[in-house]
Amino acid sequence: MQPSTILDAGTILRNRYEILELVGQGGQGAVYKSTDHRLEGRICAIKETLPLLSAYQGNGLLEQVAEQFRKEASVLARLDHPNLPKVSDHFSIDEREYLVMDYVLGKDMLDIIRETKRENRFLDEQKVLGWADQLLDALQYLHSQDPPVIHRDIKPANIKVTAQDIVKLVDFGLVKELQSDDIRTVTVVQGRGTVAYTPLEQYGSDSFTDTRTDIYSVGATLYHLLVGEPPADAKERFLHPKALKPIRELNPQVSPSVANTIFMALNMQPDDRPDTVNELRELLGGTQLPSVITSPSSKLRQTPWNVVFRKNLSLVGTALTLLFIAGVISFYELNFWAFLGF
Repeated sequence: MQPSTILDAGTILRNRYEILELVGQGGQGAVYKSTDHRLEGRICAIKETLPLLSAYQGNGLLEQVAEQFRKEASVLARLDHPNLPKVSDHFSIDEREYLVMDYVLGKDMLDIIRETKRENRFLDEQKVLGWADQLLDALQYLHSQDPPVIHRDIKPANIKVTAQDIVKLVDFGLVKELQSDDIRTVTVVQGRGTVAYTPLEQYGSDSFTDTRTDIYSVGATLYHLLVGEPPADAKERFLHPKALKPIRELNPQVSPSVANTIFMALNMQPDDRPDTVNELRELLGGTQLPSVITSPSSKLRQTPWNVVFRKNLSLVGTALTLLFIAGVISFYELNFWAFLGF
């Protein structure tokens, strides 16, 4: 079985799950709508994950990937929250990993954004804040687990809204238990998130991501919902600090407090974001006065510079790498034009 093969309708997995149709496909797998032959009438979603075989065969890492998947699947199976689909089963076939979960009927938020843009209008702020409240409920539940669970791939395409206006965070592809001493985690199963919603620290080691990584992604999601376009990604913002367009310039209907709170969540430095989901919720609800993104937080000003440096070592490394790449590109561009005689 080749990694690129898509399962045909009618394929039966584990003598139980019959594939009905392909729902979505990405670089590391696919999601299928399926029926469960053991529970008559039950429709489920099956997420298939493909490890990068060519890079990890022959050195024992495939076994680590499989073990990591089983560990993450067991974490997901114990979760139970109204804004999360219930994971009911997991298994492996031919080095492919499968998660079985509730199939959620509804539109994903990316489709809702596209429909709204076609109608040449913006989503209502109160409607978006109502969805945000449900999303934050789910994240508060994940982050309150022992150890905390971070999602690391929050984005409109991974959030569905049912006909009853219930929000479901449906994709668990990058979920990870947060363990401060776990510095050797294989990251093949999780991947790296989606660029527009991914903070800079997520491009480094897993040991530099924490619950504030999810807060950045929530901020990026709310930005996209309210203005109809995703924010400039973190790498672009590092190279061009003014790349992030002010929300109220794009949609003047957004209240200043909500716009400032979203900008706070989108801070490049984790220490400048709200520390917790509850803090973000309070800021969005207007019970606290959010500062704007251009003001350094008082918390950061009171922290010794060497502590800040150590806590943000991953950001420093990523920043230096981006500067090096930019320099190389500029060097070759200059030499190219010189060669042409300009």
